[in-house]
Amino acid sequence: MTRIDPESVRAHLTVLAQDIGVRLAGSTGERQAADYIAGRLRACGAAVEVETFPARERAVDHEAVEIFVDGAWRAYPCSLLSNAPGTGGAVLEAPLALIDVHTGYQRRDLSYLSGKAVVHLGTHIETADHYRRLMDAKPACLLFVDVRYPGDVVTADGMFPAYLHAYGAVPTVSVAYQDAWDWHARGATAARLRVAGGMRDSVSQNVVGELPGTDPGAGVIYVSAHHDTQADSPGADDNGTGVAAVLAVAEALAPRPRRRTLRLVSFGCEEQLSVGSATYVRRHRGDVAARGRFIFNFDSVGSVLGWTYLVCNGPDGIAAPFVNRFEGVGEYVRVVHDVIPYADHFPFVAAGVPAAWIGRNNCTAGRFFHHRPDDDLSRVSCDLVARLTTAASLGLLDLANAEVLPFAGTADGPWRGEAARMWDELFGGWAGFGGV
Repeated sequence: MTRIDPESVRAHLTVLAQDIGVRLAGSTGERQAADYIAGRLRACGAAVEVETFPARERAVDHEAVEIFVDGAWRAYPCSLLSNAPGTGGAVLEAPLALIDVHTGYQRRDLSYLSGKAVVHLGTHIETADHYRRLMDAKPACLLFVDVRYPGDVVTADGMFPAYLHAYGAVPTVSVAYQDAWDWHARGATAARLRVAGGMRDSVSQNVVGELPGTDPGAGVIYVSAHHDTQADSPGADDNGTGVAAVLAVAEALAPRPRRRTLRLVSFGCEEQLSVGSATYVRRHRGDVAARGRFIFNFDSVGSVLGWTYLVCNGPDGIAAPFVNRFEGVGEYVRVVHDVIPYADHFPFVAAGVPAAWIGRNNCTAGRFFHHRPDDDLSRVSCDLVARLTTAASLGLLDLANAEVLPFAGTADGPWRGEAARMWDELFGGWAGFGGV
C-alpha cells in the first residue's frame, strides 16, 4: 500500500472547512458535508447508505451579554450552548453570582444562586446530581466559562441532552475566560442576557459506507469520524481531519483484499454528545454486538504542534497492531485507557465493542483552538494527517485480514461498570430519550 497523499487530505479539508465551513447539527452545512462524504465513499466503490435521524439545530439570530461594571453596562461576546434555551428575544437582567465546578458543589445549599446570572467556572457538569441541584436552585441564567482554555475567545459548546431531558434548563451561554476574570477583578454586579432564536427540530445524518470482506462470519471493523462542528467554527481539525482520514482509509483499502468487512461511518450531531453514533448503535444494537469486532475513531488528528494519543477501551492488545505501524512512519502515540464518553467510539464501548480513538492535543487541556472560529486550515498539518492515516490504514488492514484478532472480542474489564454508568447518566441508556 502506498502512502496516503497529503494533497488528497488537503482537498477533503478544503471542501469541508473552507467551501462548506460551519456544519452545525441539523443545518444545511452538515447536510452538504454528508452529501460530499457519501459521494467520495461511492467513488471508492463502497456501498453507501445515509441514515437520517431527528436532531435539534442551533439557530440563533442574536446573542449578547452585558455586564454592569465600573458604573456602566458593557457588552461582551457570548455563545448559546447547543440544546439550551434562549431568552425568546427578551432582555433578562439579574445580579451576578459565582460557582465553580470543582469545589462549588460541595456546598450543601445552593439557594444563593436563585434568580441570579450565575458565572459557572466550568463547562462540563459531569454528574447528573450536580446539574439537578443547580436547576433546583432556579438561577435566572448561566454564563459558562471554559476553564480548560483561559483565553479571550469564547469557546462554543453544548449541554448534555440527558440532563435537559430529565431536569430542564435555563438560558445558558459560554463567555470568554478572560472576560469573566475581568468582571470578577473589577467587582461586576449584574448581567443582562438576550438571545433571539435557539434550538429547533431538524434532521441529522449518519453516512455509512461498506467495503465487504470475503468472510461474512469474520465480523465487522468500524472506522469512524464525525462531520458536524460547533457554532461559528469551520472545524478544520474538529473534525475535518477525522473525516479526511476516514475518506483516505477508504481510498487506500478499497482495492485491497480483506477477510473482514470494513464499515466506514461519518456521524452527524457529535457535538451534542455523540447523538449520531448513539442513535446508530441503538438502531443496530443486535448487529453491532454480534458482528462488531472493533471500532477505530478519528477525531481531531491534525494539530500542527502537539502530541498524538490513542485511547483504548477494551481487552489488552488493542494498541499493539497500531503502535508499530505508527513508529514505521516516524510517529509515536501515547496510549491511554481512560473511559472517555466525549467521542463517537463510546456508544460502541457501551455495546461491548473494543474501541480505539486517535486524537491530538497541543496543550494539557486539549487544543487551544477547541470549538473556536479559528479552527481553520492554518491549524492543520496535512502531512501529519497523511502519515497518521497511512499507519492507521496499515493497522486496520492487518486486523481485517488476521485469522485471529490479537485481542478478545468484547470490551470487558473492570472499567465496564464506569462505562455503563456514563451511558445511563449522560446518554439516557439504551432507551434514550425523545427528540435527540
